[in-house]
Amino acid sequence: MATRSRDDREAKRRIRQMEAKRALRQEQGKRRKRDNTIAVGAGAAAVVLAVVLQLTVFSSNPTEAEFAAAEAGLSSPSASPSASNSSDIPSPDTAAGKTFTGELALNSGVVGVELDGTAAPQAAAVFKSLSDSSYYNGKFCHRLTTSETFGLLQCGAPSEDGADDPNYRWGPLENTPADNKYPAGTIAVARSGNNAYGNGHQFFIVYKDTTIPADTAGGYTVVGKVTSGLDVVTNIAAAGLKTGESTSDGAPVAPVTIDSFSLK
Repeated sequence: MATRSRDDREAKRRIRQMEAKRALRQEQGKRRKRDNTIAVGAGAAAVVLAVVLQLTVFSSNPTEAEFAAAEAGLSSPSASPSASNSSDIPSPDTAAGKTFTGELALNSGVVGVELDGTAAPQAAAVFKSLSDSSYYNGKFCHRLTTSETFGLLQCGAPSEDGADDPNYRWGPLENTPADNKYPAGTIAVARSGNNAYGNGHQFFIVYKDTTIPADTAGGYTVVGKVTSGLDVVTNIAAAGLKTGESTSDGAPVAPVTIDSFSLK
């Protein structure tokens, strides 16, 4: 038990460090574009971003409200996230009790996938709807992590900066692991932090056993698994990251795009 506790603490520490660096880069870019004068001192940056990133482990970018809350010393924005779905989210009934199989074609190969509509009917319905509409064609797998206990490829962003449509949001969380363990081959839903209704278009593929501590909303919806071609993702990971502040979390060295995502 002591070893497991130490491993969990170490995993949380790594995640906070990696996410703090990534969020700092993104916020600096946003400030340059909109001439924002948010001042983050070197000594305070780690504390502020650690609070924010506990809320935004897999969000595209921290929201304005989350940064304001962090700077005010709060653990979350004052307004609670809305526990409702966007109007264009399909009903979970369209996937309940069903299993969908298909292929995710990346620019470096094909990954066989299976989605579980019994364990995660809302998530399976969403991804079936998006794949049927060819939404993912041409989208990016913009984020790669390569640390010892945190290995995943995050996909579904319209551009390489990882931003997503803030008007496409849904929940609830489904099929989240009680032990925070995501085995190799897991397909899970990326979301904004601290928000059980913060799921969007993006998902991530775990290519090696990974621990992701839950935030106050819970864990991350496991919607399915890889049935073949996991080596496509491990080869992307083996190629490494673009040069940046982090040596284990960032954009793949070569851009990775989705050619198609089919489910039946």
